Amino acid sequence: MHRPNFFAGPYLERRSELRELADWRAAALADASTLYVVSRGTTQLLQKDNVQPSIAFLKGDHPLVRAADEHRLVLLGWFRDARCVLLNLEPEESPALPPEAAFEELRPLVSSLRDDDAALLAYARALSIWRLRTRYCGACGAPTLPRSAGHELYCSRESCAQQFFPRIDPAIIVLVSEGERALLGRQASWPAGRYSTVAGFVEPGESLEDAVIREVLEETGVAVRDVHYRSSQPWPFPSSLMIGFHAVAHPYSVIRVGEELEDARWFTREELASGQAMPTPHSISHRLISEWLARL
Repeated sequence: MHRPNFFAGPYLERRSELRELADWRAAALADASTLYVVSRGTTQLLQKDNVQPSIAFLKGDHPLVRAADEHRLVLLGWFRDARCVLLNLEPEESPALPPEAAFEELRPLVSSLRDDDAALLAYARALSIWRLRTRYCGACGAPTLPRSAGHELYCSRESCAQQFFPRIDPAIIVLVSEGERALLGRQASWPAGRYSTVAGFVEPGESLEDAVIREVLEETGVAVRDVHYRSSQPWPFPSSLMIGFHAVAHPYSVIRVGEELEDARWFTREELASGQAMPTPHSISHRLISEWLARL
């Protein structure tokens, strides 16, 4: 069975056809089982009274939900068989919160959350940041307004009427191998000893395969061939889609580290199998390396 990457998988029924219903908010409020995820800026409301943190869902009778106008709400879909709605607060708001609940950044808690909680928060976080950064039309500067249950913003100036949809930034990430060794690099800001596969954003007018070849050459000086897609992972920091590949280095390639990396080097199978230099387990980089190690 193909195992989904972290932040991905069938954790949610999006039910996108319901976004066009004019009374979607009223239907959500009328449904006592509706769950509300609360975001404030780049943080989200979490319950931390247990050993494992979890989403601090609100119900429709909570004052925060009752006071929210439709412009703050986004219909996410159905989560654990319940309708799920995102409520966006302003970054400066300090509302009364449920006991043991607090607004937290997602990234430091990724390894301690349930997989489906983390995936839902990643989805909500990406939408919250997009809405926060698209308050005004990029063409004329007029305020934007939401429709399609919060999944589209449009310019409020009738003569402009630009449409804006959630932004996704495609980025390639690739495990480059040469025989029994694999190429990894590290940035100076990472914890000591941590390395990862080569990654970079796709540029306009560039295919994914072209981006793989260019990024590896720019960052490490290594030329690659035989580029093959493996899997992908949403990465909400803030809005990337990591598209994973394996590729093979041309023989006798010499590493020349570019400006983005502090170091790049070849690791043997034995070194990586022992856990040396491995990236965090929830990353697609870890999966790409693990798949390569599993190949005989």
